[in-house]
Amino acid sequence: MTLNQLRAFLLAVRTGSFTAAAAELKMAQASVSELVRRMEDESGMLLFVRGGRRLVLTPAGAELLPYAERAVSSVDEGRQVLKSIGSLDGGAVTFGLLRNASYYLMPDLAQQFHEAHPNVRLKLVGQSSGEVAAAVSAGELEAGLVVLPVDDTGLKVTPLIRDEVLYASADPGRLAVPMDLRRMVAADLVMYDARYGWAAPTRRQLAERAQLEGLKIEPIIEVEHVESALKLVARGVGDTVIPRAVADSPSCPPEVRTVPFAEPLYDTIAFVQRASSALSPGARELARRARSTLLARITDPAQRVHPVPG
Repeated sequence: MTLNQLRAFLLAVRTGSFTAAAAELKMAQASVSELVRRMEDESGMLLFVRGGRRLVLTPAGAELLPYAERAVSSVDEGRQVLKSIGSLDGGAVTFGLLRNASYYLMPDLAQQFHEAHPNVRLKLVGQSSGEVAAAVSAGELEAGLVVLPVDDTGLKVTPLIRDEVLYASADPGRLAVPMDLRRMVAADLVMYDARYGWAAPTRRQLAERAQLEGLKIEPIIEVEHVESALKLVARGVGDTVIPRAVADSPSCPPEVRTVPFAEPLYDTIAFVQRASSALSPGARELARRARSTLLARITDPAQRVHPVPG
């Protein structure tokens, strides 16, 4: 059975004649009658009693009716959903965010997107950059923002901005000159991203630099969140490293000051999507807004890398 056959059958039931059904379908009466006849030939059963002033369903036709209604309704609803998604008037967007997203004005992103497209359901998932990349590659998230480097298997990666990573301490004596790795290794360090350790992108960069110099970074304390690390730094327990977005935020304790690295270090924030899939209109619009939000946060033009793809 085809969708056209089911539509012809349902309209014949509702209008009581092939002529009236043909008028609604904008088809010839003979064509509508033929569609129903083919259904009858395929099943070997009559669906209507013909000959009277109005078509009457046979028992077989009455049995078919609810299934035909559900089938046509499901197709129509599916088309409407796709139309809504395409017009940003419905559907859902699932989007992954880097761990420190709140420092890059991401709450504003969610609010602005919702206000502009209130009928689109938005799910923002905060994970490590590695988890976001893996979830996008697996199709669990449509797209996301990550800090590089990540495993880019099956992904299209578009760098957006660079945010300088700074050395942070409450001891002014440690901040008199730019920090180098040998002095950093000798310091008491409080590092965040305890769960992911040296697989976390910023720590991974530091570990690779240290390895090239024959050094190893061993923190005295590891915590999960940057806020916890900053509280310990503010109390003089140890030092840490933070991106400039965190250092410039109102939540950074006033006791914590920063200095750049002698060899500048950057977090590169990138947009990732599946290499084999096009973005839905909702995800494309969210990506555009995310780029605008990030660029508004970064005032140094040298830290801007590339635009998000359309």
